[in-house]
This record gives sequence, C-alpha cells and structure tokens, in this order.
Amino acid sequence: MGLIIKLVIGIVAGTLIGLFAPDVLTRILITFKSLFGELLFFIIPLLILFFITSGIAGLPKNSGRLLGRTLGIAYLSTIIAGVGAFLVASFVVPMLANESRELTQAAAQALEPLITIDVTPVFGVMTALVLAFILGLGINATNANQLHTISDEGRGIIERVLVKIIIPLLPVYIAGVFAEMASSGTVFETLKTFGIILVLAVVLHWVYLTVMFLMAGAKAGKSPLFLIKNMLPAYFTALGTMSSAATIPVTLQAVKNNKVKDEVANFTVPLCATTHLAGSTITIVSCAVAVMVLHGSLEVPSLLTMLPFIFMLGLVMLAAPGVPGGAVMSAVGLLGSMLGFGDSAIALMIALYMAQDSFGTACNVTGDGAIALFVDNAAKD
Repeated sequence: MGLIIKLVIGIVAGTLIGLFAPDVLTRILITFKSLFGELLFFIIPLLILFFITSGIAGLPKNSGRLLGRTLGIAYLSTIIAGVGAFLVASFVVPMLANESRELTQAAAQALEPLITIDVTPVFGVMTALVLAFILGLGINATNANQLHTISDEGRGIIERVLVKIIIPLLPVYIAGVFAEMASSGTVFETLKTFGIILVLAVVLHWVYLTVMFLMAGAKAGKSPLFLIKNMLPAYFTALGTMSSAATIPVTLQAVKNNKVKDEVANFTVPLCATTHLAGSTITIVSCAVAVMVLHGSLEVPSLLTMLPFIFMLGLVMLAAPGVPGGAVMSAVGLLGSMLGFGDSAIALMIALYMAQDSFGTACNVTGDGAIALFVDNAAKD
C-alpha cells in the first residue's frame, strides 16, 4: 500500500507543478519521464524473455493431466475475464468521458523535454515471447540445467532492476506525466476518468469472482457464500502484499478450508499464483480502453481486433514477476506493438494500473480458489 500512497503523491505533486511551477521545472520532470520511458522499454523484452523462460522451465514435470487441466482452466479464466472487461469498458467509459478526447487533442502544444536519448531494445517484444517459449519448453523437456540456471539468474537480475530502480522511481515518472498534462490543460478530465475506471475495475473483479464461485459451488455441491467467505483471508492479504506469490500460504490454507484435497491444493495454488491473472487482465483491458478514450490519437478497437491482444496478454503475463505492477510491466510491450500506445499512453496506463494493483492481485488469488475447486472436482469425474 506504500507504493500506492507514493503514486498518489506523485500525481498530486506533478499536477501542482504543471499548473503553478515555472516551465523549466515542468520540463525537467518531463525530461525525466522521457528518459525513464526509454529505460522501461529497453527492460521489457528482457523481462519477458527471462521471466517466461524461467517460469515455463520450472513447471512441474510428470504431472500430466493435472498440469494440463490447471493451466487450461487458468488460461481460459484469464481470457474470459479480459473479454468481459473489454465489452463492459468499451460500452461504459466512452459515455462517461465524452469530452476527454477533445481535451487530449488540445495537448499538442505540450512542453518538450530538455534532452532526449534513444535507447533501442536488444530485440522486440514478440521475438522475446517466442524465444522464451522455445527455450522454456526446451529446458523443461531436455533438463538443460545450465540454461535453466541462466534463465533463473537473468530473472533475478531483471527483478532486482525492477525492485531497486523501476518501481521506486515510478512515482517520479507519474509526476512527470501529470505535470505534462497539467501544463497542457487535460489533467482534470483525466483524473475524472481515472476515478471512473478504478471503480469500474473493482466492480468487475467482484462480479467475475461471484460468477466463478457460483459455478464452482454448483459443480462441487457447496454454498458459494461459504466458499467465498473462506477465501476472504487470501483476498485481504493480497490487498496488503500486492503479490500473488507472497499470499500463497494464506491462499493455500483458504483453499484447503474449502475441502479441496491436499494434493490438488498443494499443486494448483502455487501454479495459479503465476499463471492465473484474471484480475490483472480485467484491470489492464479496462484501463487500456480508458487510455484510448483519453488519448486523441487512439481509437477503441472492435472485439475482433482486441481478441488477439487479450490472447497474447494471457501468455505474456505468464510468470509475471512477484513485485507490484509485474503484470502491467509485462504487458507494456504488447500495448505498444499491438494497440499502438506511445510513451504518454503507456505512462497513463501504468499510473492507472498501479493505482489499483492490489485489487487486481486480490482478484487473482481469490479466483485461484475457484480454479482449485474446478480441478478437484474434475479429478473425481
């Protein structure tokens, strides 16, 4: 929760600087935003390569049907959540932010950074994704221990960059974003849309969880209210930790309290902590729609156009880092390559996502409980 407070401070400080400070101070913040963005886009393909390779290589071996069933249900849940979020957000957000596009288009005269540096990534996002799956599956199949060690160590290096540099500097980055918007006159409409989409995302989380547990309860012959009540400790723990991995012990106990067999719970909960990201997908998709509405150069696509993005999102977020904002960091490359998001749109996206990351994580881990019930009952059939 400390990160959220810092982000709020960054939004407020950036807005005040953009409105009242001398232009030179605003341009300094905008310059930092530009340089930080270059570092971020350089890191993203490396993050995808090492984290996904390490995650796939570390999947349990000889688990057969249990592994396939768990991964299949987790991925399907993530996709359904994304599609539902897009349908709702694309209908609701444009009606509540009719003026935002015109105001954003007025931002063409925004202040420029003092200096710019072009840092080209080593390879593109899609190259990183394909390479990660080839290496991860190959390591898993051939027991290539040296490559497995390299992928794990690479993951450790990138995670350290995230924890020590990227995440701590995000509030300053967000301050630069809002200073730029304040100086160009679009900040208040943006903040209004922020409020709308944050409330919408949390409501969608709870609607989705309710549907999941209604289905799981019907399948298991148990009361959905009883099942959800047992999962509440995991939900509230995730709100505080903002990490699915850190919440595993609590989630595991909650799942066992729902009478899931120990061997199924012990397998599905740790696996789903890095592969089931329905809550994060709901947030990313709904936030993406909000940014498109706010941004004059972006159009909200049709569902058919959005589906490939949602499908790829479910893969890119596989084994997302167990740090705050890991899911959106993994998704940044897709937002740029598939939806056409530029630096300013990416910055807005990160700010929107990070402001409610804990709720998305809580939805993820609570949904893990429903998946464990599905897998447990499927094993009995």
